[in-house]
Amino acid sequence: MMKMSGRVTSCCVALLFVLNSVSAVQKKLDSINDLKQINFGQSVPTHILLLLHWFANTVDIDDNNNIIRLTFDPNSGDYGSHHYANFKRLLVPLPWGNEYQYYTVGNLHQDTSMPLPRYVVRPPKREYVGTNRDRIIIRVRGQNTGWGASQRIDQVYITQHIGRQGEYDPDHTYRITTNLLRQIREFSVGQNQLSLWDLRSRYESNADEFHIRNTWGNLACLGLLLFIVIQENNRPPNYSTLQSYTPQSQRQNDEGNALMTFCILFVLVLVILGLFLIHWGSK
Repeated sequence: MMKMSGRVTSCCVALLFVLNSVSAVQKKLDSINDLKQINFGQSVPTHILLLLHWFANTVDIDDNNNIIRLTFDPNSGDYGSHHYANFKRLLVPLPWGNEYQYYTVGNLHQDTSMPLPRYVVRPPKREYVGTNRDRIIIRVRGQNTGWGASQRIDQVYITQHIGRQGEYDPDHTYRITTNLLRQIREFSVGQNQLSLWDLRSRYESNADEFHIRNTWGNLACLGLLLFIVIQENNRPPNYSTLQSYTPQSQRQNDEGNALMTFCILFVLVLVILGLFLIHWGSK
């Protein structure tokens, strides 16, 4: 009977470990439409959109293999980066070994030879100025193979600091997919940028092109992205489409909650069964 109770205890411990993994970040943003569901400016800093725009246009994305490669060294502090230990289990614990590491990017006040661009540090419009709370977290694979093209990013998150201890906000931490990064790259401000007319048509925006250009100048594509995500997000909802559309981030949350509920019930059943067997065996 002692062996039986030991098996029950082991099962409970294993299932509690599963619950711990399920409680990690489940919110995934896969498109501009998903990004528009975030309450930027109130619960989430608007500045994080500028940081995310810079990141999407800085890393190397292989469209054929769906691979994101690093273009800077996070160990040297480039772009306000440093190692992230994940002590609070905000994210899924790393696999055993040193093959994977987490890093945060985006510290505006960190001295580095490769600082963030001016439009991220000092945006043209006051409402987008950052307070140095928002960060990007990346999971990098290949640290043991030396610095080079073998270093790949297999997970990307946006988050923000809370309190004074440097913790990150689990309620407003979102995983960013490669597809969303590709869409953001379409709003690049370099030589390969699309025209505002093309972007407005593609994302069905009613933005005033003249006003965007007059306000943002050579950063007009970035200004359009901010307008689409923030200003157009505040328009009256279209109830005919809301009934048939559920953003992927919400679907991810629903699936995660359902799995967590199932695991909790399963653990309770096993605990009750184990107590019953222990009580029955003691008679």
